Amino acid sequence: MKAFLIDRYGKKETGRIAQMPEPELRDDEVLVKVQAAGVNVLDAKIKSGEFKLILPYRMPLVLGHDVAGVVLKVGPSVRQFKPGDEVYARPDDFRIGAFAEFIAVKEASLAPKPINLSMEEAASIPLVALTAWQALVEAAKLKKGQKVFIQAGSGGVGTIAIQLAKHLGAIVATTTSTNNVEWVKALGADVVIDYKTQDFATELNDYDVVLNSLGNDELKK
Repeated sequence: MKAFLIDRYGKKETGRIAQMPEPELRDDEVLVKVQAAGVNVLDAKIKSGEFKLILPYRMPLVLGHDVAGVVLKVGPSVRQFKPGDEVYARPDDFRIGAFAEFIAVKEASLAPKPINLSMEEAASIPLVALTAWQALVEAAKLKKGQKVFIQAGSGGVGTIAIQLAKHLGAIVATTTSTNNVEWVKALGADVVIDYKTQDFATELNDYDVVLNSLGNDELKK
């Protein structure tokens, strides 16, 4: 199969398209023909070597953490999917590889693609949606009526987090640039801080939860 891979860690590593063996299918995995793949910041950070101590991948490495496609075949213990099903997923660590023609994904990490989304739209969702869910639901246990401040509301995680928080019944504040103020309001944000003209640290107070993704300086504020 054709795949886009890297041969070494490094910020200047450009990657290349090459022929790779089709992934071996384990008993609990599903072989997916890739229709669309999302390009995530995590792919760039892994390529540059920022995660090599905690995610020591073997080279050459096929990147890609977000995928949508069609099931080709299933392992003997798979029960939820069959050939022809349209699916999407965030493949498990050490089984990534969405930048290829085919990928093997664990059944438990796969989901039916929503019928109202295109393959491209579906492939943009898994990693950012899981990030938002794990932060707001599993870690913060956000409840109806609570106030949550979501930084960078027009980014990948932010756009999903705003909608999830509103679905949970929270009051949402967010930051964005001037050009995206109306966009994040349309997503459901109740309070919008234009970071180019306002300082959230002086505008907001008494929030129950903060979802910070912008670094230490912002975290201190």
